[in-house]
Amino acid sequence: MRTGKFDAAGVTLGHVSHLLSPETDPVTALHLPGVVPDGLREELVAFRRDLHMHPELGNNEVRTTAALKTRLERAGLTPRVLDGGTGLYCDVHPDGGSGRWSGGRPMLALRADIDALPIPDTKTVAYRSTIPGRAHACGHDVHTTVVLGAGLVLAEMAREGKLPVPVRLLFQPAEEVLPGGATDAIESGVLDGVGRIIAVHCDPKVDAGRIGLRTGPITSACDRVEINLSGPGGHTARPHLTTDLVTAAARVATDVPALLARRVDTRAGLAVTWGRLETGHASNVIPQQAGLSGTVRCLDLDSWRAAPDLVHAAVDEVATTHRAKVEIQYIRGVPPVVNEAGTAALLGEAMTERFGATSVESTEQSLGGEDFSWYLEHVPGAMARLGTRAPGDASATPRDIHQGDFDVDERAITVGVELFTAAVLLDAGHRPL
Repeated sequence: MRTGKFDAAGVTLGHVSHLLSPETDPVTALHLPGVVPDGLREELVAFRRDLHMHPELGNNEVRTTAALKTRLERAGLTPRVLDGGTGLYCDVHPDGGSGRWSGGRPMLALRADIDALPIPDTKTVAYRSTIPGRAHACGHDVHTTVVLGAGLVLAEMAREGKLPVPVRLLFQPAEEVLPGGATDAIESGVLDGVGRIIAVHCDPKVDAGRIGLRTGPITSACDRVEINLSGPGGHTARPHLTTDLVTAAARVATDVPALLARRVDTRAGLAVTWGRLETGHASNVIPQQAGLSGTVRCLDLDSWRAAPDLVHAAVDEVATTHRAKVEIQYIRGVPPVVNEAGTAALLGEAMTERFGATSVESTEQSLGGEDFSWYLEHVPGAMARLGTRAPGDASATPRDIHQGDFDVDERAITVGVELFTAAVLLDAGHRPL
């Protein structure tokens, strides 16, 4: 078994046995097939770094899609590009066959998102983004590489007669673009023949070699609201003769969240947070236009479904009080990801089999949104938080997602692959035909 080493960029490589729980016998942890061989481990790190250097925004992931298609075809698989031209999916047959699976057993699907963010990469590493103003700052390059690696390992198992069930690999575009590329992927038929779906998301607060997991909601719903207020305008000496839009906008910004807090059960966590408030150009002129933009987040599905009407009513009430005309554009985003109990248990069992009982930790519900939730409107599934923080390094600088310096301990790639391959094998034994 190889020992770990550091490459020139200072990122730890090496066998994930270094990430096993202290009480875990490595032989026992690796008794399931589907372990990543050394050569593939190094290839996957290189693949991830190539994606990291060439980030592409949602629905424009042309190079990424081509790279995935080429590698999957080399493995004897038959990937199918989604109708929008980016993203793809393919099935790994237990008999080593090719094409879309048409057997009777519903498949387990492994999902990855492939798009990047429109922010600059501020790291100083050899694999820094080569595209100005774009970066893989949410770990989608890791998610993509994990599902690719799982597919390559499973394809080799199929050739050896060791894969008992079919598996679908799904590489979805545009997760960062509301309402998310998942809706288009579903319309393209990616869930046809699927009985369960799983995914991981990078978490820089969890050590590499561990996952965070919970049953029930693990992310929150996230929508967007745009508000335009208008009035006749006037002189600041005579606000009583017109509509004071500055005051009206300020009241919408403060009173709407306060009203909603008293009209929704506080356990629903419904919150409106503003990111933009614009009005006026001169100190002595009451403006004719004002605009606000913000997000609406909530913790449960019932509140998310009620949120548009509640927000509309609260905004109308405040605007009417201040004699302002109002236009509201409520843009649906994503519902919360609600982990189904059986699938969450499957991920926990798979991780425990590979890396020991202490490799699974409880996690809290995030206020972030994730379009993986749309798949769970159709089939049961669950998402785990994949640890990406270098373990045992007290000096390690926290690198949060959606920031330009985000990076990962790349051993997390192998952990994710082996989590997925174990989940496939365990699911084959648990779930009836």
